[in-house]
Amino acid sequence: MKYNFNNFYNKKLTEVILLKKKLNNPNFKKKVLFAINKIYSSINTGGKILLCGNGGSAADAQHLAAEFLVRLRPHINRKALPALSLAMDTSTITACANDYSFKYLFSRNLDAIGSTKDILIVISTSGNSSNILEALKSAKKKKIFSIAFLGNNGGKAKKISDLNLIVPSKTTARIQECHIFLGHLIFEAVEDLILIK
Repeated sequence: MKYNFNNFYNKKLTEVILLKKKLNNPNFKKKVLFAINKIYSSINTGGKILLCGNGGSAADAQHLAAEFLVRLRPHINRKALPALSLAMDTSTITACANDYSFKYLFSRNLDAIGSTKDILIVISTSGNSSNILEALKSAKKKKIFSIAFLGNNGGKAKKISDLNLIVPSKTTARIQECHIFLGHLIFEAVEDLILIK
């Protein structure tokens, strides 16, 4: 059977367009605006943004942290903004996994550097990863506001997080594409607020 690239391409493009259109509803937009204001307020009062995720979501967490630490848009130069990925480095990851459990990787790091002024952003397509759930529990104990970028039905994380941005899809790739879109949109809006201050 001949592989029909055109059909495949059109199908995938349509999938991502339709899914992003689902995010264009008043309730979801209110949540996004609330996230923008919480992050802006945190930075404005000396807090920092702490992010975590597994696999591709770990890369997204690092990606978004870099956008704040360095810069988001090439034509805008502004002060560095405090954002860190809780995945840290290979030494921290392997030490925690070996000495305690991979389950405590993010919560252990959050316990060390998190404060009440901070915001925790967790990124998870399933919302069921044990290390994400532990990070959210730790944030609750430390009174750190948490924002969860989730997929599907939000999993267990939606019951622990303070604010849920749930992408209504079961397809990991499509969820991740929407997560990075939302991350960029939110961080750009926060940057705009900082610049017009």
